[in-house]
Amino acid sequence: MKFTRFYWQILFGFYDPCHLPNNPGWPLRNFLALISAKWNLKSVQFLCYRENRGFADMGLSLVGEALITVSEGWKNTMPNAVGWELNKGRKVPRCISLAQSMDPTRLAVSAADLNLKLMRWRALPSLNLSALSSVKCLLLGAGTLGCQVARMLMAWGVRKITLVDNGKVAMSNPLRQSLYTLDDCLNGGSFKATAAVESLKRIFPAVEAEGVVMAIPMPGHPVNSQEQESVLDDCRRLSDLIDAHDSVFLLTDTRESRWLPTLLCANTNKITITAALGFDSFLVMRHGAGPFSHAHGFNAETAISSSADVHKIKDAKGKHRLGCYFCNDVVAPTDSTSNRTLDQQCTVTRPGLAPIASALAVELLVSILHHPEGIFAEGDISNNVIGTSEQPLGILPHQIRGSLAQFSQMTLVGYSSPSCTACCDTVLSEYRNKGMEFILQAINHPTYLEDLTGLTELMKSASAFSLDWDKDDDGGGGGDEDCVEI
Repeated sequence: MKFTRFYWQILFGFYDPCHLPNNPGWPLRNFLALISAKWNLKSVQFLCYRENRGFADMGLSLVGEALITVSEGWKNTMPNAVGWELNKGRKVPRCISLAQSMDPTRLAVSAADLNLKLMRWRALPSLNLSALSSVKCLLLGAGTLGCQVARMLMAWGVRKITLVDNGKVAMSNPLRQSLYTLDDCLNGGSFKATAAVESLKRIFPAVEAEGVVMAIPMPGHPVNSQEQESVLDDCRRLSDLIDAHDSVFLLTDTRESRWLPTLLCANTNKITITAALGFDSFLVMRHGAGPFSHAHGFNAETAISSSADVHKIKDAKGKHRLGCYFCNDVVAPTDSTSNRTLDQQCTVTRPGLAPIASALAVELLVSILHHPEGIFAEGDISNNVIGTSEQPLGILPHQIRGSLAQFSQMTLVGYSSPSCTACCDTVLSEYRNKGMEFILQAINHPTYLEDLTGLTELMKSASAFSLDWDKDDDGGGGGDEDCVEI
């Protein structure tokens, strides 16, 4: 405040948190109201003092003059406080705790979401992050494939993951199965399902992961009467798990362990993705919709069109229903482990194969979730540019087969079979009618599924074919004489 001979000259200064180059911050209006009410001044020169990184910045600070207009209700009135909020019934400063904003879990979520949001902002505006974060994924198998798939799902923003496995972590596992360490192998080994969940939560604390220790009942592995109730409990538990999830990954070691999940997924029309490994080759595929799906008008009497080389089941819109993992087989799944030697019971693959197949399996799920047809989408082929229904994420194939020996990869389409032992309407109708009794029959009787689907008659008719060669003594060729009679 400066005094001259004729009047008081006032320069009001305050600390201004605002950094706008031409505008004072919001505290100024409160101070002006106080000055007007207490000293009845009509104009005030002010200084907005500002700092930059803790140091005075006079270039950023502002100097100006404010003209004060007071409403009628403010005249001869002195307010108790201006601009303060009620805190516990009193007008006192409000304290805010920043502890939550510094929580490591919240910071991890923010960092993970930022990467996905940048992906959507810079390259893929149609990326549906809410669909990814809300989808519930069930992983059957927590081995080499299961560990890789779980990590890939988290990278895409999937937060709800359940792993099912009844095995324990062995000394040979940590090098190939990325969620385990040497500590998981000690004292007989931890259960893979629980150890994998603990590892996922250490990597990303916000993941909603659950581990379920249970065996998957398999056809060709008969059970005695004492074991029946336990096996049926496992069947019911698996059915409940599939019902509670949106997508199911079949990542087990044996062919027969994929049969019951395939049947249950076809019955409930779940997104189902299979990944299977050979020594240097792999298969990644999505299963087609179940035969009784209502989304495209399916019913129990699904239309079947026959041609000379293939049977294709169509839905109500005339589209071919894509096949499952078992649709190309002419035999039912049976016990593939009992007669193996110890070295044959170990999965032997090139180390780089599982990460490739796992990544493709997760990318396939993300593409399904972003396709307008979802599980009903037709299978695209990579080299078929004409007529492909390519989406922002690219094509949506049915099967991906790859070979590390040739460093090659191809996309294929396989249609559902009317004699499939896992997803045809005959099998599913029998399951719906008989329930657990049907599953016990399939488990205990090796030929039950083949008899039910007509594969037994098909093999008998195939073995009954006879070939009569029409020989030409002169050795001449051409015309019908070179044909084979069947």
